[in-house]
Amino acid sequence: MGIDTGILFQPFETGGLHLRNRFVMAPMTRNFSPGGIPSDGVAAYYRRRAEADVGLIVTEGIGVDHPSALGQESMGGGASPVLHGDAALAKWREIVAGVHQAGGVIVPQLWHQGVIRVPGTGYHPEVPSARPSGIWGPFDGAMVPPDYLQLVREPTAPLTENEIADIIAAFARSAANAKAVGFDGVALHGAHGYLIDSFLWAQTNLRDDGWGGDGPSRARFAAEVVRAVRAATAPDFPIIFRFSQWKLQDYGARNVATPAELEAMLAPIVDAGVDIMDVSTRIWSTPAFEGSDLSLAGWVKKLTGKPAIAVGGVGLSKDLQSSFAQPTVMTNNLPLVAERLASGEFDLVGVGRALLMDPHWVQRMRSGTEVSPFRLEAYASLY
Repeated sequence: MGIDTGILFQPFETGGLHLRNRFVMAPMTRNFSPGGIPSDGVAAYYRRRAEADVGLIVTEGIGVDHPSALGQESMGGGASPVLHGDAALAKWREIVAGVHQAGGVIVPQLWHQGVIRVPGTGYHPEVPSARPSGIWGPFDGAMVPPDYLQLVREPTAPLTENEIADIIAAFARSAANAKAVGFDGVALHGAHGYLIDSFLWAQTNLRDDGWGGDGPSRARFAAEVVRAVRAATAPDFPIIFRFSQWKLQDYGARNVATPAELEAMLAPIVDAGVDIMDVSTRIWSTPAFEGSDLSLAGWVKKLTGKPAIAVGGVGLSKDLQSSFAQPTVMTNNLPLVAERLASGEFDLVGVGRALLMDPHWVQRMRSGTEVSPFRLEAYASLY
């Protein structure tokens, strides 16, 4: 007898979020917001997925209200949205209203590219990139284009105390704007080597002041961002925090090597006011530590007590980076996902590229109808 996937289509509630099922549209950079203002196509893109029964939509990364937040990164870019200024806020208000009219729930992913941003690019090219210790990270394990590496190789000045405070305040302003335009919560990008994660990772945080040191000390910046966002919104305004081990600088990187280290690093972040942990891995089911089959999402939920989103390769045969170079097919791996979710390992399922290929993916999975095939060109389109 096959495993019943029905649990994935059951409602889920936590804090102020009321979701119609367990499927979360994972954040994916789209670059269709020239000048930082989302296009009409972006509005239709999110509404289309809300109409097709996605439980929770987490938007693409949206630059926080700081001049160094956005620029070109490892795969190019340059047209990411912002969440400040009258024009951008008006468009986001329209987008949120459209999603709500379709019965959906939507949160913005607040993003500061940090060390990943190419200096001299973005909406404020005159501003240096923000790096905790002035370095991009180790170059020998980087899976990024060589031309990009040349652009980020030069060290910069480490962030000062005042600059750190300014960036924390920028996250808070953007979170307040998110609440003002009607978003249902906020998500904070604390993964993949971007700014928050570059404080967490010992290879990019070499500081010997109050912002660096052991795991809990390196988590201070993330915790202060969460605390500022909480203060700028409301006690019951949902906050989602994205965490990963892997980085754009090194897919094999680790912020922590043991469950005990993971618990110590995440405790101050969660205690600052996180409601849900969004745990990004290349393949969601990969065991996180030796001696256990538990995924990273499973460990995060076990150690923090917070609901967890498992992310990575749901609905597809290859991880993200491999899909650029190797044949990739849409696949139904939901029985295993459902089995692990039913066991209590995690609570929600992040789906990225499968929903990029087919906005009706959730509905098709429920009805058992054929989904749209994998198309590499979908990465560069907006449907």
